Amino acid sequence: MRIDRIELRTLNLPIVTPFTTSFGTQTVREVMMVHVQGPDVDGWGECVTLAEPIYSPEYTAGAREVIRRWLGPMLLSAEVRTARDVAPALEHVVGHRMAKGALEMAVLDAELRAQGRSFAEHLGVQVDRVPSGVSVGIVDSVPELVEVVGDYLEQGYVRIKLKIKPGWDLEPVRAVREAYGDIPLQVDANTAYTLGDAAHLARLDEFDLLLIEQPLGEEDLRQHAELARRIATPVCLDESVVSAQAAADAIALGAAEVINIKPGRVGGYLEAVRIHDLARAHGVPVWCGGMLETGVGRAANAALAGLPGFSLVGDISASDRFYARDITEPLRLQDGHIAIPAGPGFGVEVVPDALEAFTVDVAEVLPA
Repeated sequence: MRIDRIELRTLNLPIVTPFTTSFGTQTVREVMMVHVQGPDVDGWGECVTLAEPIYSPEYTAGAREVIRRWLGPMLLSAEVRTARDVAPALEHVVGHRMAKGALEMAVLDAELRAQGRSFAEHLGVQVDRVPSGVSVGIVDSVPELVEVVGDYLEQGYVRIKLKIKPGWDLEPVRAVREAYGDIPLQVDANTAYTLGDAAHLARLDEFDLLLIEQPLGEEDLRQHAELARRIATPVCLDESVVSAQAAADAIALGAAEVINIKPGRVGGYLEAVRIHDLARAHGVPVWCGGMLETGVGRAANAALAGLPGFSLVGDISASDRFYARDITEPLRLQDGHIAIPAGPGFGVEVVPDALEAFTVDVAEVLPA
């Protein structure tokens, strides 16, 4: 294939439920879409960076600049026959996995569209839908949390994940468990605790949780392994797993009893598949996390989650969980599941009117 143009579109998508970060209340999702084109190819990728470097060192404006100045020109000058050629072409730039993953994703979409094959077919997925879980953020009160969870259960979501932090953990988890019985329930700490909190975190064991996600710092593999020995709730790693190598180290240390695979975080869907294969070979269950993706990334995640090692329900919720209007036709929740799109590439089409309505910046990368 020949790629002779890369377009970077930054969008501001209004989100249904604003969330609060250290930078204030977020009412829009800033997302960069990557569009690659050539004489016979056309594909879309999505960069999962946030507007600020609060989840990872990468952020959207930085990813746009690194693609515009370095990664994009390197890709256009390389001989790219398939998506597998993208990582080697970009390897001389250190880090920037999310930016690299967005380019690889766009090339993969273009490759599969040219072949008339779906991503699910490419992966060998044998199912046509995946179960859908939902992540519930920290709210103002426990009664409000119980009400929010009840609404998601009524919508049909089959697994609930609660965000926790020091001061907001035992009481909300107990309230949800008491209100809704033995529903599949897990918690996500987003690195909020230290090993010194092990005795406190062990008190979560009574609630029979599926897992506790990333309780300690992302570099604390040894501490996660020690924590796993001290508590009964399975320890799941998220931010710590940035590659198949990191996953292998975590498994060897006993730090990861479960792994949350976020394709954008690990550098793309090809690396995500490698982590899936590695974890499955070691008997470690995985699930697919979300990064507030548009319909493009959501469709790709659904196909990935159809692989057999994804034995736990992922955060692949319906489009309307985040966006009143998406840039593709919405993915809908049906009987607690999301259908895996079967069309060429990632199986969804970007709606031009929606794309234009939300675009706030356009940059173009052309061959030198």
